[in-house]
Amino acid sequence: MSFHVLIAGGGIGGLCLAQGLRRNGISCALYEATPGIGRAGYRLHMNAAGGGALQECLPANLYELYMQTSRKNPRRETFTMVDHLGNELGARPHIGPPNDAERPHTAVNRRTLRQIMCAGLGDVLHFGHTVTGYELDGQKVRLQFADGSSAEGDVLVAADGINSVIRGRRLPEVAVLDTGMRGLYSMAPVDGELLAELPPPLLDGFVQATGPGATSFSFGLFDPRRPIDEAAADLAPGIELDPINPYFMINFSIRLSDAELFSADQQRLHDEMRSAVREWVPAIRKLVDRVDPASIFPTSIRHLAPAEPWAPSRVTLLGDAIHAMPPTFGAGANSALRDAGVLAGELGRAARGDKDLLTAIGDFEANMRAEVFPILRASVDPRAIDHDFLPDDIPVVRR
Repeated sequence: MSFHVLIAGGGIGGLCLAQGLRRNGISCALYEATPGIGRAGYRLHMNAAGGGALQECLPANLYELYMQTSRKNPRRETFTMVDHLGNELGARPHIGPPNDAERPHTAVNRRTLRQIMCAGLGDVLHFGHTVTGYELDGQKVRLQFADGSSAEGDVLVAADGINSVIRGRRLPEVAVLDTGMRGLYSMAPVDGELLAELPPPLLDGFVQATGPGATSFSFGLFDPRRPIDEAAADLAPGIELDPINPYFMINFSIRLSDAELFSADQQRLHDEMRSAVREWVPAIRKLVDRVDPASIFPTSIRHLAPAEPWAPSRVTLLGDAIHAMPPTFGAGANSALRDAGVLAGELGRAARGDKDLLTAIGDFEANMRAEVFPILRASVDPRAIDHDFLPDDIPVVRR
């Protein structure tokens, strides 16, 4: 069976799906609103769910490039809680399926991963296309853009994030919920000297730190296994990846009104971060001092309400477009990649005639609801930040 898939959204889920469809011999086109790969977002926690999907979808050399540009093995791959003096309060394993012991999936730089996943998709990628809606016309789907143009295909996949225009029509009852939490994402370059000064728990998988006055930061080190430009030249000549030196992603829970937060300049926001760690251990103060103000951007923490089961159609959804979740478990990116791998496999079976197309889409959606929605529900549980909270209903094997 031959069909053409339209993908709305060029984040990691959409790009992984495009690679997976190409690997399955399925025609596709991806439409992204921005003019290119943006710089928003830094370090992404990875586990075997996301890494396994990349292995299924990417050509072998690009998968190896992903692995070699991922973070070096930390002392412990855990979610660790510390106080403002760097004393460990507790730790829990990350959720996710069993991981490779020798070279586990740990963390990646978001922009690097997107650059890797764009490789070889030149004729598939269409940047600068803002989606405004879609129409179903018999067995065809027409995707509409802000400039008045459109694209036609047999299947439409919404990978356009929490504010998905497509979900707004496909499942209008799904609500976007605001947690009320506001934060700053930022990046601080580090070197061996500072790393040696930091409390050892900060070098573990991902760290939540609390201090006087209920101040809260999270820290995640990114230190690639191999220089990124060197790995690209060796494994995928012709692909240009930005050079990335070791850094900490630093997230700060800030108490400003939305009007103040989203109008403040980056230097003001950096001053807020520095003020919050006045009573913290000197090495952490030094780390926060090193934050590049230009890297700071504010964010509101929102999520989707889990959707009730729906009947399959030629329009489906993946990633944040259907199960956007808070970053509590570091599962959002992995879930989007996992969705892409499962959907590419199901559409591959439909293309080979092993399944009816709508059956394949319905099986993907049922699998997603069973595997990912429990993680969404757990991520919004008030206990999600507790170091000993690992819900029994998350259908994954813990390390």
